[in-house]
Amino acid sequence: MRTETPPIIRLADYRPSDYLIDRVELDVRLHPTETRITATLALRPNPKGEAGAPLVLDGDELTLLALDLDGQPPAPGAVEVQPRALVLHQPPRRPFTLAIETQVNPSANTKLMGLYRSGGVYCTQCEADGFRRITYFLDRPDVMAVYTTRIEADLEEAPVLLGNGNPGQAGPAGEGRHYAVWHDPHPKPAYLFALVGGRLGRVATRFTTMEGRDVEIAVYVEPGKEPRAPYALDAVARSMAWDETAFGRPYDLDVFNVVAVSDFNMGAMENKGLNIFNDKYVLASPDTATDADYANIEAIIAHEYFHNWSGNRVTCRDWFQLCLKEGLTVFRDQEFSSDARSRPVHRIAEVRTLRARQFPEDAGPLAHPVRPQAYREINNFYTATVYEKGAEIVRMLRTLLGPGAFRGGMDRYFAACDGTAATVEDFLAAFAAESGRDLAAFARWYAQAGTPTVAVSGRHDPAARTYTLAFRQSLPTVVTEAASGAAPLPLVIPVALGLVDPGGGAVAGRSDRVRDGVFVLEAEEDSLVFTDVDAAPVPSLFRGFSAPVKVAHALTPAERLALLSHDSDPFNRWQAAQSLGLEAILSRVRAGAPQAEEAGPRGEALSRALAAFLDAEALADPAFAALVLTLPGDQEAAQEIGTEVDPDAIHRARQTLRTHLGRDLAARLAALREALAEPPGAPFSPDAASAGRRALRNVALDLLAAADPGLGTRLAVAQVEAAATMTDRLAALAVLTLLPGEARERALAGFAEAYRDEPLVLDKWFAIQAAIPEPGTVARVRGLMEHPAFALGNPNRVRSLIGSFSLNNPTQFHRPDGAGYDLVAEAVRHLDGKNPQVAARLLTAFNNWRMVEAGRRQKAEEALRAVAAVTGLSPDVSDIVGRSLGTPRKT
Repeated sequence: MRTETPPIIRLADYRPSDYLIDRVELDVRLHPTETRITATLALRPNPKGEAGAPLVLDGDELTLLALDLDGQPPAPGAVEVQPRALVLHQPPRRPFTLAIETQVNPSANTKLMGLYRSGGVYCTQCEADGFRRITYFLDRPDVMAVYTTRIEADLEEAPVLLGNGNPGQAGPAGEGRHYAVWHDPHPKPAYLFALVGGRLGRVATRFTTMEGRDVEIAVYVEPGKEPRAPYALDAVARSMAWDETAFGRPYDLDVFNVVAVSDFNMGAMENKGLNIFNDKYVLASPDTATDADYANIEAIIAHEYFHNWSGNRVTCRDWFQLCLKEGLTVFRDQEFSSDARSRPVHRIAEVRTLRARQFPEDAGPLAHPVRPQAYREINNFYTATVYEKGAEIVRMLRTLLGPGAFRGGMDRYFAACDGTAATVEDFLAAFAAESGRDLAAFARWYAQAGTPTVAVSGRHDPAARTYTLAFRQSLPTVVTEAASGAAPLPLVIPVALGLVDPGGGAVAGRSDRVRDGVFVLEAEEDSLVFTDVDAAPVPSLFRGFSAPVKVAHALTPAERLALLSHDSDPFNRWQAAQSLGLEAILSRVRAGAPQAEEAGPRGEALSRALAAFLDAEALADPAFAALVLTLPGDQEAAQEIGTEVDPDAIHRARQTLRTHLGRDLAARLAALREALAEPPGAPFSPDAASAGRRALRNVALDLLAAADPGLGTRLAVAQVEAAATMTDRLAALAVLTLLPGEARERALAGFAEAYRDEPLVLDKWFAIQAAIPEPGTVARVRGLMEHPAFALGNPNRVRSLIGSFSLNNPTQFHRPDGAGYDLVAEAVRHLDGKNPQVAARLLTAFNNWRMVEAGRRQKAEEALRAVAAVTGLSPDVSDIVGRSLGTPRKT
């Protein structure tokens, strides 16, 4: 069997479907190995398509049992069944009906795409192109139909039968079976189809929409897990209420169902009225879920619900427009979480995610525009660029237009495109019409790959009492399969800014080019003059991270300290501390400094700054203080260095700085832990304030342990044993993993025994061990792959162990002997035949392999070529390995 090289699909080649499907009637008779699907399709020629063209329906791993055209068998030779298609050579040139009966084996479907059976539960995953694994169909997002689905199953095996839309008739079907009918009145593409059948527990509530519709909300989980579902249920209701207030979007069906399953390739799926979730984003209790889990459940529940309008009611014309639903909906869920929690703290978390995931993606061979121009495998473009950078583009649009025009543009977009498959051009046209602003140059954000750099310099003229800021933007030239490397054009970059007095006073300077605190950089170079500035200020640039750019601005440590102490913008206060920490780490790396107790002058400056910060306001906002105390990670330092990276040198430098800070701040950290300790028996709350207190207390423990491993071990062991929440227990266990010795191994063994029947908790146990930055971790991970709780066929287990190793353990993934690369490459080869999507995602860990020094680079390339040499690679893995080994990015 040869490796299948997928063809290149290009945006420029888009053409409408030659046929449309108005109605779909499905009869699905569930069986563990022989599920039969009868699809009755009401088709008609598309006036925009090619007249008389053959009808080509997509199919994948289907057994065709029967086919009728307008109630009659087709003529001999009229139909051709190909490996991945069913072709009707001369379909009628009028509306017609096609009835297709297929058979699939849900239990054998390890790809978890289409209809599959997991843990006794039948469920579906159809995005991006999984519906073709259920029946032959025009499986593309611009073909939208009204669906009615009859689901039949054994009553004992699957007493719960769920589909899209509203419930209809239900009852016995004879021979111990029963059926349920679901009807979705809203036209949708096939990727939004879903059904679920199984033995499930249920929790429910009701919600009345702004239009007076009474909606039943239900969350279905594994029987016995019902007590862990109420938080997700409440998050649905809060999401519904928020979307009405913030965007004027009411829900449009009589029921909204959420189902949690244990085997799922994605985080969740927004199928119309029937959202299917990975159970890690539904199930929560204080003893099993961390504060981060609660926040993620809230955010992802909201994200999938918000898709009801930004993705379902208005979907995307083709998969190149994926950012139109995903980037926009990420922006919407970020706004929801910011309103539900602390807006400054959440904004910092958003930027940390962007820099950790999307900036490296932009810098490697997998870089692509937010709207790609070409792809080989669409599953590989569900990326941080599409999601997180896509959200930043929407945020910049709001910054440029202002809240009023932005909300008006959103209303206009939903009204104009409701019930259609739209494009980025449709989206921007709504805002241009609402604001009267030309957005043609702004649209370049969707077309150009790479992270821009904005270089800034400031000059004060005492005689003229002016202060001038000079800006210069640059964007790397990125070579992809769709672009030959043409020089990029200047972007429209909103720069939210202000001037800060180093002493903490007010700066009177003003500029008529700054509106509502924002200067818009549109040319490659520009300058900005402030008048009435008596003394040299410190510029506070890109407040709130107003654009997804890198900033090159040579501030002194004293100027960064002024921003940390006096800036009114919380993001830039945090950024000042991060910059001080990053400079302290990089100065040691670049100097080639060996491991030592001294942190250097930059580390001393950071230590003094953090001491002053803690004395002044640590308890005022513990969540913010925890972020300020957290140093930049190894990978952020690696991105800053860019080439010939030595992960071990970075790690040593960061550990030295952690030790130094822990020693200098020890008394303050110990006092914080005491002040933030929760009294015994205090009720648990996942709210932002409570989570912030726990976060700061655990950051203090981490720094104390770095300074004094003996003390850290004692404190962490005590916390593991006495913790009332999973947050505190896991944080202490994570600290212990960095402190080799008998206490660590005892704690790890005890944790595994205590939670041996809790797969989602054991995922955390796998993950923290995979991230241990020690030479023995490769062997540890290999051993854990043999653990009874680990299953290579479960995506959560794979991500928790092998994914955590490759993404969160740079020293061991990038081991000089190549053992880390080999571990991940072997896992990819084993997984590819079973679940290509998960295998391809693992392989993306090699995205920045060209950044490391020559010896490691050679080992990484050898591992990639070993994957590439495997015969029969899936299109998913073949695409990733091909791009990873392709032409490096030009700058």
